[in-house]
Amino acid sequence: MFTAKDVMALRELTQAGMMDCKKALTECEGDFEKAKDYLREKGLAAAAKKASRIAAEGIVSSYLCTDCGVGVIIEVNCETDFVGKTDDFHAYVEKLAEQVGKKNPADVDALLAQEAIFAPGLKVSDTLNELVAKIGEKISIRRFTRYEGVVDTYIHLGGRIGVLVDLDAPASAKDSAELKAVAHDIAMHIAAARPTYLTREEVPEAELEHEKEINRNIALNEEKPKPAAVIEKMLAGRIEKFYKEICLLEQLFVKDTALSITQVLEKASKDLGAKIIVKRFTRYEMGEGLQKREDNFAEEVMSQTKA
Repeated sequence: MFTAKDVMALRELTQAGMMDCKKALTECEGDFEKAKDYLREKGLAAAAKKASRIAAEGIVSSYLCTDCGVGVIIEVNCETDFVGKTDDFHAYVEKLAEQVGKKNPADVDALLAQEAIFAPGLKVSDTLNELVAKIGEKISIRRFTRYEGVVDTYIHLGGRIGVLVDLDAPASAKDSAELKAVAHDIAMHIAAARPTYLTREEVPEAELEHEKEINRNIALNEEKPKPAAVIEKMLAGRIEKFYKEICLLEQLFVKDTALSITQVLEKASKDLGAKIIVKRFTRYEMGEGLQKREDNFAEEVMSQTKA
């Protein structure tokens, strides 16, 4: 019906993936022109051509099912802030978050391979390619986290920051409004205070030694250097401050700085008559660690117009 050379030729012409080209030729019974149209209709050719572009804008969205105790945060990236603010993009990311919540994929690749609950008969990857074709930008699902338990989510600044928190509490307290309020307060705190770890025991020794070395060098480089014994005592105080900055349970609560998060939990536990602890949390800041676009959009449009 068709040969490997046909597949290669279609791939070179459309820049679509090898397996997508093979599928297109199979579906179109080897008809090259129909296969090209097939790839265009599926958005696969457009998606592949955009694969090398930088997608560092986008949003963090969430899904929360309090009845089933499932929470999700997900980050999906696009190329421009303009697209990241559109209703179509937001609605699509919300559907992906629900997909993760209900179908529990192991990772992004597994998510893409699932049948979309919001588009029966299509894989999630198909729906992503369709959106790429419609919007005209590279779109990529970067990451997601899913927890089951006493969970809550919080989205800040229209999707720039997302938090997912998982608490542990006795069954008798799990449906209480007070517990849900505490979970939400802690999620909002995490968004604002940016903790890196839950407890000081989680801080890697290498990171701790690095912090000590920085502060030790600061002390040694002062105009009047301090004795070694004084420096070591000073370091102990600065490391305690370091812990309070990066460890959730030691941070001061943003809504009441007279209390630490540990004290907030102790107070809530006393009020509810049940011990409440934070098991884990995840905080996403949209685009963190990604290379940003540096080109000028107006110049890009002008260059394309001239071409």
